[in-house]
Amino acid sequence: MANRIKKGDKVVVIAGADKSDSPHEVLHVDYDAGRVTVQSVNMRWKHLRRTAQSPEGGRVQREQSIDLSNVLLFSEKAGKGVRTRIEVVDGKKVRVGVSCGTKFD
Repeated sequence: MANRIKKGDKVVVIAGADKSDSPHEVLHVDYDAGRVTVQSVNMRWKHLRRTAQSPEGGRVQREQSIDLSNVLLFSEKAGKGVRTRIEVVDGKKVRVGVSCGTKFD
C-alpha cells in the first residue's frame, strides 16, 4: 500500500461500523502501522485529565484510526470509491483510478 492514501484525500469507508458511500477527509496517515484517521469516522470518547490549560477536564469525542485497507479513494468522475494503481507520467508517479482513469495527483 505504498502511499496510495495521503492526508487531505477524500475517501470512502468500505468496511466496519462506519461503512458508507459518502466521502470523508483523511486527517492523518500512519504508514508504518497501516492505519488512517478519517474525519467523523470511528468516534470514541476521550477522558481528559484536569490541567492548567483545561481546569475542568471532561470528555470529548475524537476520531480513532482505522485500517488502511478499509478505505478507498473517492472519485468524482465515478461517484464512488475506486481502487488505484501507480503510473509514471513525465517521470513522476501518479495515482490513477483503476475503473475510471481519474488522476489523483
